[in-house]
Amino acid sequence: MKTFGENLKSERVAKKLSQQEFARLLNVSQQQVSQWELNKVEPTLSNVVAIISVLEIDFEELLYDVDLSQYVSY
Repeated sequence: MKTFGENLKSERVAKKLSQQEFARLLNVSQQQVSQWELNKVEPTLSNVVAIISVLEIDFEELLYDVDLSQYVSY
């Protein structure tokens, strides 16, 4: 299983974007991108929508093989 942050970083690197470039496109700080990739902070829904738009991927690609149980409580 992967984490959200690992998938995010993998997709960002595949698009040949630095954290700084990616942050600029999302209108967030580079530190914010780093925190997402390190799974220290979860992006807001509006940021997730912006991420999939900037990376030109489907939501499912961003969450591929991610253990969602850590994000959901029943």
